[in-house]
Amino acid sequence: MTPKLHLDEAWIARGRAAAGRIADWMEAFTSARTTVAVERTVLRLFGVDGVNAEGVPLPNVIVDAVQAAGGLAGGIARPFVNGMLATGLSAQALAEAVADGSVRLDELPDMDESAVREAGLRWAEGALDRIAANRRRREALLERLDEGPAPLLYVIVATGNIYEDVVQARAAARQGADIIAVIRSTGQSLLDYVPYGATTEGYGGTYATQENFRIMREALDEVGEEIGRYIRLCNYCSGLCMPEIAAMGALERLDVMLNDALYGILFRDINPQRTLVDQMFSRMINAYAGVIINTGEDNYLTTADAVQAAHTVLASQFINEQFALRAGLREEQMGLGHAFEMDPALEDGFLLEVAQAQMAREIFPRAPLKYMPPTKHMTGNIFRGHVQDALFNLAGILTQQGIQLLGMMTEQIHTPLLSDRHLSLEAAKYIFRNARHLGDEVVFRPDGRIARRAREVLREAVDLLERIERMGFLEALADGVFADVRRTPAGGRGLSGVVMRGPTYFNPFEELLRARLGLEVQV
Repeated sequence: MTPKLHLDEAWIARGRAAAGRIADWMEAFTSARTTVAVERTVLRLFGVDGVNAEGVPLPNVIVDAVQAAGGLAGGIARPFVNGMLATGLSAQALAEAVADGSVRLDELPDMDESAVREAGLRWAEGALDRIAANRRRREALLERLDEGPAPLLYVIVATGNIYEDVVQARAAARQGADIIAVIRSTGQSLLDYVPYGATTEGYGGTYATQENFRIMREALDEVGEEIGRYIRLCNYCSGLCMPEIAAMGALERLDVMLNDALYGILFRDINPQRTLVDQMFSRMINAYAGVIINTGEDNYLTTADAVQAAHTVLASQFINEQFALRAGLREEQMGLGHAFEMDPALEDGFLLEVAQAQMAREIFPRAPLKYMPPTKHMTGNIFRGHVQDALFNLAGILTQQGIQLLGMMTEQIHTPLLSDRHLSLEAAKYIFRNARHLGDEVVFRPDGRIARRAREVLREAVDLLERIERMGFLEALADGVFADVRRTPAGGRGLSGVVMRGPTYFNPFEELLRARLGLEVQV
C-alpha cells in the first residue's frame, strides 16, 4: 500500500533492529532447552494418540515416565525410536505397550546409534510429508474456490459441543463468514495435556482436540463446496500444550492458529521460559503447514489504557514479527494483532484509532493483520455497541486490514446467538461494500492529528524496545512493560516442564523443519 503517515523509515529500522537483537538472544536461550510439551509433540507427530486405562493421553504417559527417570534431556525421540527398532512395534503399538506396562523403554537393549538416528529422521519425514500434502490441498482449494476479499470476515463459535459448533459454523459460512474460529473451553490453556476425542461439554467454548479439528474441517469443506468459497478454520495453540495443538492443527489442515510469544505469559500466568521454548517449535510447525498465526497484542488494551499503552502494542508486534521470522514464518503468515479499544467518550478517539491501524498496516505491509473489535468499553447497550462495531469496521476497511474479527452488539451480555452473528456479518458486509476503496482515496495531512499520533507512537515503541534490549527481555516481563502485568522467569505455571538439553539431544522434526524452512541449524 502507499504510505500515508510520513513515518520516519530510520525509526522503523531502529525498532526492527532492536526487536531482532531481542529475538536473537531469546533464540539462543530457547535452543538450549526443551519442554514436556515439545517432546509430547514429537510423539504425536510419530503417530501416537489415544489415552490409557485412566484416561491419561499416551504422549503424557511416555514423556512423564522418561522425565521421571531423568532421561528427557536427550529428547524423547531417541529412547522411543530405539524402542520401535528393538521391539518391531509401530509408534502407536509401542505407546500402548508402555502404557499398560508390558514394555519399559529403559529396559530395552540399545540399538546402533546411527540406526536410531536414521530411522527417526525417516519416520519424521513421513509425518512432515503428510503436513505438506495438507498444505498443497489447501492451496488447491483456494485456487479453485477462492475466498472473500480482505478484510476476511472472522467470527467465533463457542457452544461447548462440537456438533452444535458445526451447525453454527455452517450457518455463519452461508451468511458470509470467511474464517470460523472455534473458541476453546475456558481454562484449557492451563491443562498440561490435550483432551482426547470428540467433546460435547465445555464452558465458554469447545475443547481443542484432534478429533474436534477433524470434524470441523470436514464440515467446513462441505459447506465451502456448497457455497463455492474456501472457509478457513481457526483454533488456539497457545497455553501449556502450544506445540502439540500446532501439530494437531497441521495434521488436520487448520488454516489459522492463535499463537503468541507473550499471551500465555501475561494473561494465563504460564511460565515465561516454558512459553518461549514452546512457541518456537510451535511456530516452526505452523510455518511449514502454511498456517497464518494470530498474535494477541489486542489483549494488552483490555488491561491497559488504549491511548497510553498504544506503543506497547507496536513494540510487541515488532518482537512477534522477529520471533516468527526465526521460526521460518513468512510475513504473509503473520496475523499480528491489534484492537479498536478507544474509550467512546474520548474526543477524536476514532482518529487515534485510525492512526494506530494505519501505522500497523504501513509498518507491516505484507502481514495479514488481525484487527480485534471493541470489547473493553461494551456496556450492554446493544445500540451503542452496534455503532462502536460499525466504526471498527469502517476503520478496518479504511486502513486495509487483513483479518477482521467481527464484534457482536451483545458483547458483555452472553455468548453470541445465531441472530447476533448474522447482524454483525450483515453490517460488516454493508460497510465493506460501500467503502471498499475508501482507503485508496484518503490521504492524511503530514502535520495532522493522525500522522502526528502515529509518529509519536512509533518513537515511544522504539524507545521501549531499546530499553527492553538494555534490561533483558525476561527482566522486562518481570518489570511489567506489557499490559501492566508482571511475570518473573521462575514464576507461573509449567516451569517444571522445562528441561535443559543435553549434548546428545535429538529431535528429528526440529532438524528436518529447520532444513525444509531454510533456517540455521542449531549446534
